[in-house]
Amino acid sequence: QVQLVESGGGLVQAGGSLRLSCAASGRTFSAYHMGWFRQAPGKEREFVAAISWTSNTYSYADSVKGRFTISRDNAKNTVYLQMNGLEPEDTAVYYCAASQMFSTVKYRPAYWGQGTQVTVSS
Repeated sequence: QVQLVESGGGLVQAGGSLRLSCAASGRTFSAYHMGWFRQAPGKEREFVAAISWTSNTYSYADSVKGRFTISRDNAKNTVYLQMNGLEPEDTAVYYCAASQMFSTVKYRPAYWGQGTQVTVSS
């Protein structure tokens, strides 16, 4: 079992930056592929970014490519999402996710965090 706790959300002006963190506990963190999803009011939850357990494979949604960067520090059992050039349409609850298969972490993660709110003002 893996427990995930997100942090780092908040209110930021358009064009600003935020760094989200997801701390994992339970089974060995380095054995899991990690991802970020988001859900805006009235919309379905959507995939944002993913990183493999060895950090040798990455995947990003087209909407965030070039602005967001996913990374991980296995020694700290933590995955990060650096968000630059934030836009009002990035406003959403951001969720951390984990899976033992890279394809699954993008479409059907095994574990979810509780989410952290990101609000971008225009």
